[in-house]
Amino acid sequence: MPLLSLKDVRIGFGSGPGRHEVLRDIHLEIQEGEFVAIVGYSGSGKSTLLNLLAGLLQPDAGSLQLRGLPAPGPGPDRGVVFQNYSLLPWLTVTENIALAVDQVFPEWQPGQRAAHVRRYIEMVRLTPAAQKRPSELSGGMRQRVSLARALACEPAILLMDEPFGALDALTRANLQDEVVRIWLENRRTALLITNDVDEALLMADRILPLSAGPGATLGPSVSVPLSRPRDRRSLHHEASYKHARRTVLDYLLGPGSHAKLAVSRKLVLPDLLPEDLDGPRPSLFAPPKRRAHSATETVELH
Repeated sequence: MPLLSLKDVRIGFGSGPGRHEVLRDIHLEIQEGEFVAIVGYSGSGKSTLLNLLAGLLQPDAGSLQLRGLPAPGPGPDRGVVFQNYSLLPWLTVTENIALAVDQVFPEWQPGQRAAHVRRYIEMVRLTPAAQKRPSELSGGMRQRVSLARALACEPAILLMDEPFGALDALTRANLQDEVVRIWLENRRTALLITNDVDEALLMADRILPLSAGPGATLGPSVSVPLSRPRDRRSLHHEASYKHARRTVLDYLLGPGSHAKLAVSRKLVLPDLLPEDLDGPRPSLFAPPKRRAHSATETVELH
């Protein structure tokens, strides 16, 4: 039985002739302990799909099931790491994480909750910054806080919405490695939303391409048969890496891409004559010479 599944899901916004269909015919199954990546174009509906999985949106048609039962609205069983961190600026690192832990585990003793928070701060390697506020942290450190807050709630599945999109290349690579390291330690089910095929191949066990919108749908599942831990420097020499990458790109650039409309337009050249650089220079305020004003004149001399 899959941990989380979507069946025949469809969702759109608006009504009547102005309705915009975002996703259609979505079928998705995520098994316990899997690391799945969904790759698609910007604006194709990836975040809408993640919000459906998190319970933040309800589908217009179809069903969402968690362990075979209809999934309720948002809850601690589905932790979300947002792209924009979503931290409370007036709280410290410890307080941002403790706020979530206190809500999810109110029956725990204060000392137990505090130790739990410290454990996850240490897990994301932020112990020296535990008493700092978000404004005192770099983008990568803020995303570590967001990750620790989601993990500290001990969700059944971790949902990540392009969590590295706002980071520079070096911080992005470092945090990718950190997420994989944490996932290998506890094997918590994870789903990554991204528009980077190489990122998905580096981190995930399985990739699902999402076609371009409107009315986007998931393509065939692509397995990533690469051993862990993965070395980004040697991946490009792996035949299985090249095959999986080509399969995903072939779908996104082929059946998964909507045909572009070809627009033909007649280009009209400007009605101006080039200036004769060998002749006398015209006055600064002289109007430009136009083709419509040029004429052929025949002069006969007797």
